[in-house]
Amino acid sequence: MKKAINLILGICALALLYICYGSIMEPINFQKEMAIREAAVKERLILIRNIEDQYRQQNQGMFCDTFSVLINFVKNGRIPLVTKVGELSDEQMEKGLTESKAAAIVNSGDAKAIAANGLENFRRDTVWTAMADSLLGPDFNVDSLQYIPYSNGDKFELEASIYVNKSGTVQYVMECRAPYDSYLKGLSSREIYNLKDLAEKTDRYAGLKIGDLFNPNNNAGNWE
Repeated sequence: MKKAINLILGICALALLYICYGSIMEPINFQKEMAIREAAVKERLILIRNIEDQYRQQNQGMFCDTFSVLINFVKNGRIPLVTKVGELSDEQMEKGLTESKAAAIVNSGDAKAIAANGLENFRRDTVWTAMADSLLGPDFNVDSLQYIPYSNGDKFELEASIYVNKSGTVQYVMECRAPYDSYLKGLSSREIYNLKDLAEKTDRYAGLKIGDLFNPNNNAGNWE
């Protein structure tokens, strides 16, 4: 009888030890996996930011709020790449030469003006290249841009709007979000709850995002 009791107590002790070990390791393992997932989400958000910046430049300062439009823009768009040969010296800049002025002189083909300004070895050539290849690389699946990594198909939340400050100045703004509930799927529900609770108490977004609809920040990430 005594041996049976000792055996049961031993099993209980092992079970308690296992539970304690699990409670200690759960947040540690959670943090490790969250770091991996957040790195992937941040990388995707930065890509979206770069594409939105190109969209803004080609659409009178406005941002895109629809992924179907943004993806089509990437697939069919082209962006300028400027190849540079030579640099302006301090002396040339002191005389009033700028990059644009120097390029205009060179492009004019006026040999005397080029020589007079010391621009014989100065070149600025613009080549238009496919946007998808330039920003994403040839192997990137453009259609996947809208999906949050590790979310099993959840899409980024994308919005664009107009912000008017106190002086009445109008500014185009955008925001792209990935909530904890999406990219932390399958991990500890308790740890996810704690993250969301902390975000609510500190008035922060519960997840990762770029841009802000109500506080223009040049599309910075909330981790930057």
